Order: sequence, then C-alpha cells, then structure tokens
Amino acid sequence: MAEFVQLWVYLSSTPLFGLTATLCTYLVAQAGYEAVKGAPWANPVLWSVLAIGGVLLLTRTPYPTYFAGAQFVHFLLGPAVVALAWPMWQRRAEMRRRGVALTLAALIGAAAAAGTAVALGWAVGLPEDVLRSLAPKSVTAPVAMGIAERIGGVPALAAVFAVVTGMVGALSARALFTLLKVDAWAVRGFALGTVSHGIGAARAWQVHPDAGAYAGMALGLQVVLASLLMPLVFRVWG
Repeated sequence: MAEFVQLWVYLSSTPLFGLTATLCTYLVAQAGYEAVKGAPWANPVLWSVLAIGGVLLLTRTPYPTYFAGAQFVHFLLGPAVVALAWPMWQRRAEMRRRGVALTLAALIGAAAAAGTAVALGWAVGLPEDVLRSLAPKSVTAPVAMGIAERIGGVPALAAVFAVVTGMVGALSARALFTLLKVDAWAVRGFALGTVSHGIGAARAWQVHPDAGAYAGMALGLQVVLASLLMPLVFRVWG
C-alpha cells in the first residue's frame, strides 16, 4: 500500500497525470458508448467529465495540477474546430444556395436561445450579472466567456452555462427530434449546432456526416452573430 501511495503521489504531480487520465477515461467512456449502441445518456464527454471530476475530488488533486497535463488535449480543440471547415467545404454549393435561409435561421435561433434563457431567469428573480452570463449560453464556451465579460456578466459562470447547455442538447436532441418528427439530417444538425454549439456538433458528427457539417456551420454562425450583436443588444438594454 505504501508503494502504491508513493506511486500515486509521483504520478499526480507530473503533467502525464492529466494527459493519461483524460485519454484513458475517454477511451473507456467511448467503449461504453459504443457498447450501448450510441444511447444519448451514455455520451462519453458527460461520463468523462463526471469521472475525472470525481477522481479529482476524492484524491484532492488541485485542478491546476490536472490541467498541466490536460492542456495538451485542450490545445487540440483549436485544430478540431478548424477541421469542421472541411465537410462544409465539401457541401459549399448547397450551403451557398441556402445561405440566406441559414443566416436567418441562425439569427432566429440565437434570439430564441438567448431570449428564452434571460426571460426565464428574470422570471425567477436571478441577479442582473447572472442573466448577462446566461445570455450567451448557446455559444461555444470560450466565446461565451468573452461576450459575458463585455456585457457585464461573469465569464466563469458563462462557461458553466455553455457547457451545461451543450450537454443537455447532446443528451436530449434525439428524443426531441423524434417527438417533433424532424427527419432531415441537415435540419437536425443545424438545430443542434445552433443551440448546443461544439458539444452538439460533436454529437451530430457521431450520428451522420450531413448533420455534423450543418452543425459546424451553425456553430460558426452563432459565434459571429453573438459576438457582433449581443453586446449591441445589451448596450441598448442598459
């Protein structure tokens, strides 16, 4: 037991701990996800977050220690997002034909996502800074943090809202689309990318390439529209 404790102390203090823990946990979660034939509740991102968070709490490992290694995975998020451009390029002709419709759909979707969240928060009496942190919840977390900072919200809280929104969308999308009888993969993907940003786009990619491509398009449109319009709206709102 003493040797095991010494080994754990050594591993947890090196950058390899965060990297190894992240990769191994995700591989196990992905295997479980495939074993249950892609059931939404088995989303590997969700269970990886819960598992790693639980280990950090139980072992009292500081988050900076974990992130010292996990930052290598975090760095790859940038290239992964850029890679979404390739499937959109392959479908550039049809997306160009639908350009106006896609832009209008993205604008309406953004207004609905932010507006309903702020309205519900206001109805239950949330503080002003929380409402402003809630508004960019359907934009990918790094951008949501920047928007929240500009409009008077709390960046860290905006990141939490964005991640939770992405997970809820990824977990509930299939059931909602089935209930609403939405069958077109492009429509499913665009709706999921509009509401649930990167996590939703990743889920869409797991299901169908057309859904993934349109989810990536929706993600990009939401980033641009929210970054440009949301600060203006809140400036007028005061």
